[in-house]
Amino acid sequence: MSETPRETMEFDVVIVGGGPSGLAAAIRLRQVAPDASVCLIEKGSEIGAHILSGAVIEPRALEELLPHWREEGAPLNTPVTEEQMLYLTQKGSLEIPFLDRVMPHMNNHGNHIVSLGDFCRWLASRAEELGVEIYPGFAGAEVLVDDSGRVTGVATGDMGIGRDGQPGDNYAPGMELRAKYTLFAEGCRGSLTKQVTAMYNLRKGVDPQTYGLGIKELWEIPKEMHRPGLVQHSFGWPLDDRTYGGAWMYHFGDNLVSYGFVTGLDYPNTWLSPFDEMQRVKLHPAFRPYFEGGRRIAYGARALSEGGIQSIPRLTFPGGALIGDTAGFLNVPKIKGTHTAMKSGMLAAEAVAEALATDRVEPGSYTRRIRDSWLWTELRSVRNIRPAFAKFGMKGGALYSGMDAMLLRGRAPWTLHTRHSDNEVLEPASISEKISYPKPDGKITFDRLSSVFLSNTNHEEDQPVHLKVRNMSLWKTVNWDVFRAPESRYCPAAVYEVADEATDPHLQINAQNCVHCKTCDIKDPAQNIDWVTPEGAGGPNYPGGM
Repeated sequence: MSETPRETMEFDVVIVGGGPSGLAAAIRLRQVAPDASVCLIEKGSEIGAHILSGAVIEPRALEELLPHWREEGAPLNTPVTEEQMLYLTQKGSLEIPFLDRVMPHMNNHGNHIVSLGDFCRWLASRAEELGVEIYPGFAGAEVLVDDSGRVTGVATGDMGIGRDGQPGDNYAPGMELRAKYTLFAEGCRGSLTKQVTAMYNLRKGVDPQTYGLGIKELWEIPKEMHRPGLVQHSFGWPLDDRTYGGAWMYHFGDNLVSYGFVTGLDYPNTWLSPFDEMQRVKLHPAFRPYFEGGRRIAYGARALSEGGIQSIPRLTFPGGALIGDTAGFLNVPKIKGTHTAMKSGMLAAEAVAEALATDRVEPGSYTRRIRDSWLWTELRSVRNIRPAFAKFGMKGGALYSGMDAMLLRGRAPWTLHTRHSDNEVLEPASISEKISYPKPDGKITFDRLSSVFLSNTNHEEDQPVHLKVRNMSLWKTVNWDVFRAPESRYCPAAVYEVADEATDPHLQINAQNCVHCKTCDIKDPAQNIDWVTPEGAGGPNYPGGM
């Protein structure tokens, strides 16, 4: 290995991740501490390249951060005009009446359908105008810690390392970005967040985090089928009563629809394929007419943190803090996390600015700000809804949600809890019911490889594999012998395949297909797969509109 020393750069604050929380933190820091030097790194090739969401934005946090966002050209161009919640059966659907009363947390009045990637690009331009240094294409690979145990920044990965571990032709050593404070805004299941969580035991005393896998397609549909401002959600078929999830469709832009499906990763059936569930819902009469004659433009996938406030870890540690979905601030019943992620970033920035100004850290300042804010009030009021689905099943959870919203108004004197991690609930193949999925027709439904092609995913061929199987023999005795390779079904990008299944089954990893959804890191039954950041700007490149 090369002995070339790393270049070191020093800042007051380093932010890891260019999503809504990281960008909001960067902007707020420069607003309240204009002399602070702020650096933000993003593993995608550009801001927005790895951003995936529906997305419907509630502009509450944006109003607080940038009150003149309309005059400044924020890309929130499609206000929500109508919304539907459908309960699906195999051949029909029932619209939930009086949605604003039955599920008031899903009221989208005043919200906007957007491309979250374009929104983040716009936020990045505001941050740069304020003096934030933004470095896309730089993946945080290592947490830097001094002898006292304080986080002092991050190091980016080496560039151009060949598969044999030796420097490649275009080798460049990683860079050390040192800071007084480091904010981790990596999104769901961040790789550096995993490191600091283990270092400082941040999850002690809280519920296990539970996750969902969101798989999304962007379509251009016939003009006569386009209903700008329509927000449509569904639950029920095709998932069984023990599996949480449902579909969305949002109409926005120039004849565009965002279609997607979220599957709760606490599903028990090892034969379930979230990708195939997402595909077959498009054939349902409630959705199919919109896709007829349309054109699929893009594809992507991303895990979401669904545990709520019961699963939020300790947010601070010496020298840093967790913000956004890496901490778990998603409002699951609302199916929104942008406004909560931004608010957490803003509050962390204010706490850091105070520490920089006084040259001391007030213990618990960021956590206290979170608990005193509307963010905490909002998440506390819906804390029981997602656990109710795990406890009572899909139908029972839906009934509980209505009761909690209409009668209790989020003020139940009890708190439901998640007791198991998602990887612990998978049932052996021998007792799980096999699922027969329809073959893709190439017009409305598609296979994984043609889908991955539309994600513009790219990883350099000579870089090390960023999906680490810690013990391959454990894969054979657990994943294959007990569960029949669930990773070949839960991965939405055909990364994991079983080779020589009939004679000598072994795992083949197509790491170049990875869309960075992190599902393998979450759902592997033995926690034997570790997702780490790839070199440089590897991964998907989602276009504007996603």
